[in-house]
Amino acid sequence: MKFGKTIRNLREEKELSIAQLAKKVGMSPTYLAPVERDVFPPPAEAKVVRIAKALGQDSDEFLALAGRIATDLQRIIRQNPAQTARLLRAVAKLQSGEIERLAQNAEKRRSPSASKKKATPPTKQSNRPRGS
Repeated sequence: MKFGKTIRNLREEKELSIAQLAKKVGMSPTYLAPVERDVFPPPAEAKVVRIAKALGQDSDEFLALAGRIATDLQRIIRQNPAQTARLLRAVAKLQSGEIERLAQNAEKRRSPSASKKKATPPTKQSNRPRGS
């Protein structure tokens, strides 16, 4: 489905007028209307993200629908182009559930609590002999 048609369908499901959605996302209704009709191309990244949030949708999926890639992902790709390309090509062959598990595992490994377990300080031992 096209970007504009998707926006329109979701907006109508939420019973929002073009004016109401435009106000929520900080756009002009006269600009949003032709975007919905796919007369104008999808707006810039920040506006696509605001539209997605206003409609309760995933911003990455909306960006993909708009033919865009989030700026942070572009940065990640530029930092490690060969490794990122290899990873994405390998992941492309997996089912969505497998990809989700990989992402969860990577997030766990990346979190500070997973990499740095809190060490409990050693208890002070008394110099007193036992049993006294």
